[in-house]
Amino acid sequence: MSKRTPLESAQRLELEVARAKVGDRAALESVVRAVQKEVYNLALRFLWHPQDAEDATQEILIRVVTGLGGFRGDSGFRTWVYRVACNALLTLRKQRMERQSLSFEEFGKDLARGLSDDPVSVEHDVDRQVLLEEVKIGCTLAMLLCLDRDHRLAYILGEIIELDHSDAAEVLGITPGAYRKRLSRARASITAFMTSRCGLVNPANACRCARRVATAVALGRVSASNLRFASSAERAKRFPQVLAEIRQLEETRRAAALYRSHPEAKPSGAFVSWLKKLIDEKPDVRLNDEGV
Repeated sequence: MSKRTPLESAQRLELEVARAKVGDRAALESVVRAVQKEVYNLALRFLWHPQDAEDATQEILIRVVTGLGGFRGDSGFRTWVYRVACNALLTLRKQRMERQSLSFEEFGKDLARGLSDDPVSVEHDVDRQVLLEEVKIGCTLAMLLCLDRDHRLAYILGEIIELDHSDAAEVLGITPGAYRKRLSRARASITAFMTSRCGLVNPANACRCARRVATAVALGRVSASNLRFASSAERAKRFPQVLAEIRQLEETRRAAALYRSHPEAKPSGAFVSWLKKLIDEKPDVRLNDEGV
């Protein structure tokens, strides 16, 4: 069977949404499962910590399900879901990593202090490349927290998810011109920081993931027995080749390419169980026609 094109997939999703709005429970399940990974990955990039991202995703999906009756199709369904998600994230109280977030200047000083060429000693049998992957993803996601919430979302939507600027502006409830300015400022901040500090984007820089592993393990930021981000040893081993391709890009494009190289994050088994329960409870989406 041939794979559906993005347009065909979008059209199919819109049909499922229409069915779900009139009470089709199978369609509702299909709709929720179609967007839950995108919502979770948005929340993870925004909040850094997987548990906080799962909690936020639960709240967002409840809003999507109970507000489905208010979706009138003025925009694409995924655009509407992203708007629901961003509204929820922007009004969320500060989560654990946001409370610890640093300015770019402070983050740069932390990177300089955290370099070590000491060998890594871990109790569990974890491949070295997997630890490097864990440090790489954790560190680059933490850089996003140096941006305020508005600029962080603009960068995630435009540079990582690659939403069209008009769609991203609609998601954030601002004009396309205002969105472009916000994205430009966010992109400039991330690019300048990575170009001057990160050894992945600029090999001339002192900071390398390999030089951060020992310190990250010693400080408890990385636990070999409880990896938050790195899930595939095979993928981790392929990253040097991916990095070589990223470094062939212009410097201004490398940071975004590095973020897009992150693997798609998957929520925990507990979250999957919660999602099944949400669908099984079969909320009546027709009762809510308020929209977002």
